[in-house]
Amino acid sequence: MSQRNETPILVLSLLITVGLIAGGFWWFSKKSGFDLNKISSDTTKTPLTSPGQPKSKTFTSIQNVPTGLFNYGGSTSWAPIRLAVDAAIQAARPEFRLRYVEPSSGEPGSSTGIKSLIDGQIAFAQSSRPLRDDELARAKQRGFELKQIPVAIDGLAVAINPSLNIQGLTIDQLKSIYTGKINNWSLVGGPNIPIKPYSRRITDGGTVELFVQDVLGGQAFGSNVEFVSTTTQALQKLAGSPGGIYYASAPEVIPQCSIKALPLGRTQGQYVAPYQEPLVLPSECPGKRNKLNIEAFQSGKYPITRNLFVVVKQNGQTEQQAGDAYVNLLLTEQGQELIAQTGFVKIR
Repeated sequence: MSQRNETPILVLSLLITVGLIAGGFWWFSKKSGFDLNKISSDTTKTPLTSPGQPKSKTFTSIQNVPTGLFNYGGSTSWAPIRLAVDAAIQAARPEFRLRYVEPSSGEPGSSTGIKSLIDGQIAFAQSSRPLRDDELARAKQRGFELKQIPVAIDGLAVAINPSLNIQGLTIDQLKSIYTGKINNWSLVGGPNIPIKPYSRRITDGGTVELFVQDVLGGQAFGSNVEFVSTTTQALQKLAGSPGGIYYASAPEVIPQCSIKALPLGRTQGQYVAPYQEPLVLPSECPGKRNKLNIEAFQSGKYPITRNLFVVVKQNGQTEQQAGDAYVNLLLTEQGQELIAQTGFVKIR
């Protein structure tokens, strides 16, 4: 056979072979669900890390952690996390250096932290309350958006002097105390002692804002409320005031030896303790300390619960990468376990 006759046969054989291979691949993709276009599309559209999605176990397993020093700030309720969890992050990821900074003006808190973030003074913020509409609007005016990612569950605990004998309070009674309508413990089943309420100012942080919104229903504090600068100062005053009452983040209150946390309820007589029963008395402390009632906080039985958020600037820059990395680190199994050890409740 001549070379001229062999050429068409070879071409025809090649076409048949290619057709068989293509048909086989088409049959395989239909049967197995394999879609090359989908794989290509998913690879280009899905980020390597996304806040809230990783299910990694340890800090060292998280990818896309930026290198450098990153300032952050915000809620005072986050103090136990900054002390324990952030220190552990630093040890595991020394390239990701974190520095908590206080605001240039005003007291440290969620509001001042979010303001500092919007003003470009910090990389991300820690908040004990959700973002407000005015904060979202101010960020948009600056050319970016803000995203809040929940990383832990917290609650407000009400503290009283340990000598005060009272079964508990309803949310309505607590509201009446802080708006000045109830001024003696005898009116809520306690002894004939004047009530002395303490609070931080509403400009001081997310805890007070949450209390005013969820407990006081937006009403102003009564003239009987004495304002303090810090929870430490309030607890010191409470220990020396037989009729004193104060509220703060539960992990700041529950383990304290000098005060007593008070059960709360939505209806009278249906009180839920923020601590694990039985109550550890001050005389047994610090050898034993009260622990958070985790089940009541997770289930919502305890009437004043909230999320703790990391607020991340959505600008596609290093600040967003740092905020996303911090969230992903906190949401690892290691991060959630350390959060639980600080007294807060795991969110996952």
